Amino acid sequence: MSMLARLTNTFTTLFPLWVVVAGALSFFYPFLFTWFTGLWITWGLGIIMLGMGLTLTLDDFKRVSKMPGAVFLGIVLQYTVMPFAGWFSARIFNLPDPLAVGLILVACCPGGTASNVISYLARADVPLSVTMTAISTILAVVLTPFLTDQLAGSRMEVDAVGLFLSTVQVVLIPVALGVLIQRYFKGFTSAILPFAPPVAVLTIVLIVASILGANRQLIESSGLILLGAVFTLHALGFLVGYVLSRFLVTETAARTISIEVGMQNSGLGVVLARANFTNPLVAVPSAISSLFHSVIGSALAAVWSRFAPAEEDGKKS
Repeated sequence: MSMLARLTNTFTTLFPLWVVVAGALSFFYPFLFTWFTGLWITWGLGIIMLGMGLTLTLDDFKRVSKMPGAVFLGIVLQYTVMPFAGWFSARIFNLPDPLAVGLILVACCPGGTASNVISYLARADVPLSVTMTAISTILAVVLTPFLTDQLAGSRMEVDAVGLFLSTVQVVLIPVALGVLIQRYFKGFTSAILPFAPPVAVLTIVLIVASILGANRQLIESSGLILLGAVFTLHALGFLVGYVLSRFLVTETAARTISIEVGMQNSGLGVVLARANFTNPLVAVPSAISSLFHSVIGSALAAVWSRFAPAEEDGKKS
């Protein structure tokens, strides 16, 4: 492995640390990050989705045929456990309507690319994680607007059509473009693909820190209630995702599904909130979401990395 490859790999695997550090800095020195706003966020997320498209090949779809049960289970849990957990958390913490809608919105988003990094650190099934992230992202074009409208429409007017069009623009089009580039320009793809993960990490960090810095006073006024609601959302996602899947799939697959369900595409949540809601508070839960799922996912990865899955132990004996 070259020096450049080692550096990019190290930078990517330290993703949770960068999110926490940038998030903390944004509270004390918001000017460092608040410049990254507006079209910067939209284009940034589009670049992340383009990078995901560059990684998709026919082999990904072949993997689905080899593990249809685990993939199907993970996708079902992604779009049932998390939306319900978002609605439940907003209700029990009695969040104000803008924050409640923002929490439900991010809960209805697909799995994030950061889950692939955490799966690697946790000794889970990285190809399964990538496959579930890709499929849940494609399904998000329809399911994220629909579920958000169904669960949050009573609190605030939700423009389901607007959410759908925004999701098409920042998810479907960039992913499809990435797939086409990978298919027809393999040399170009090979040259830029190693830089896709660190660029994704850097962009997510900038998005999160920008939103936190710009809404510092609003976050402080919301206090522990908002933090408790976001923590509960992700804790339920990781826990329920693992417990339900462990009865049906291997330990490795259960770890992967837990991570995939518990970690959302918070960047997408930010973009959709800013594009479709006038109240700036709607975007705040998505930014905090990135902090919490990174911290919880990293903690789980630290524990699971020390213990080989049961099926690996069996192979060694």
